[in-house]
Amino acid sequence: MSAPQDWLKQGRTPWFERTFSYDTPSNDLHEVLCRLAGTPVRLEELVAGLDAAALTRRVDDTWSAQENIGHLLDLEPLWVGRTADLLERREELRAADLSNTTTHGARHNEANLDGLLATFRSVRGDWLRSLRQFDDDQIRYAAQHPRLGTPMRIIDLAEFVAAHDDHHIARVHELCGWEPTG
Repeated sequence: MSAPQDWLKQGRTPWFERTFSYDTPSNDLHEVLCRLAGTPVRLEELVAGLDAAALTRRVDDTWSAQENIGHLLDLEPLWVGRTADLLERREELRAADLSNTTTHGARHNEANLDGLLATFRSVRGDWLRSLRQFDDDQIRYAAQHPRLGTPMRIIDLAEFVAAHDDHHIARVHELCGWEPTG
């Protein structure tokens, strides 16, 4: 029998190995947008009071907490672009740079953390405002996700981004030594 919370110490599913099912009704979009709006707040609260050494420390040559935060900012243009793809009724959403060239070259550990967080909050807010402009017909339109090979509506894109946010927030938690408490 395993000890309590052993599952917490086991490896999480790598992002590119995750699968997704898209069956959330379009009329639940507001709830998903609220989840996305919470990401900047969660990040800010998570790193408040932590020193730069803790935030920029790399473990096993993986991104630091600050680099994970920067990565979320780096991907905002992709989400904006995919939103445009849906509005333009393209058959396939634009592809992501799966090698994360932008994040690897961005030198986020040298950036001002408050600046990264403020910019992320602003850019995410702009994107969320654009998502609120979809009409009923646009909300139902789906385009093929290039890597997953599945059609995505705007709510599916929003859920995908929220899951991606959660994935990186969980990693920041791990790097900063956060343990869930009851």
